[in-house]
Amino acid sequence: MKQRGLKGARLFISDKCLGLVESVGDFYPQAKWQRCTVHFYRNVWTAVPNSKVKEVAAMLKAIHAQEDLEAALQKTVVVAEKLRGGMKLAKAAEIFEAGIEETLAYMNFPREHWRCLRTNNPLERVLREIRRRTRVVGAFPDGHSALMLAAARLRHVVAGTKWGQRRYLDMSHLDKYQLPAQAS
Repeated sequence: MKQRGLKGARLFISDKCLGLVESVGDFYPQAKWQRCTVHFYRNVWTAVPNSKVKEVAAMLKAIHAQEDLEAALQKTVVVAEKLRGGMKLAKAAEIFEAGIEETLAYMNFPREHWRCLRTNNPLERVLREIRRRTRVVGAFPDGHSALMLAAARLRHVVAGTKWGQRRYLDMSHLDKYQLPAQAS
């Protein structure tokens, strides 16, 4: 991405793909990395019985609904104690404690952007649509024809749907906002 001209990136949002996480720091040392909250929730739920998933989901969402980073960090302590003690979900508490702070980087950005920065699911939705279309074809004669199909699908999303007609983020909020210095 850097070789193709990406400059000024302040935040990368992804699942915990270690290669990507390490590369962000190497190529964009000024940028923060945000772990997708949805992916994180799913990781925690792997250690939660089905009967308690809704309760744990509500607890996790309550953290990300806090008014600021300090309040969210305080809520994480309460949730960890509840998982470990009251609910007797030690493994879920361990997964939770190991990764929760990775999901809070978006709180260092303007509040108006928070809803859009918590997850990378909008991008994954577009990629899922492209995969769905390419599976119908099965085998492509060459890479160019696969690229043409993907490009056509992206053009449809941008020009032919409501997705392409609304602004995802109003970047003017960033102009007024100074990011805190990143800890080294």
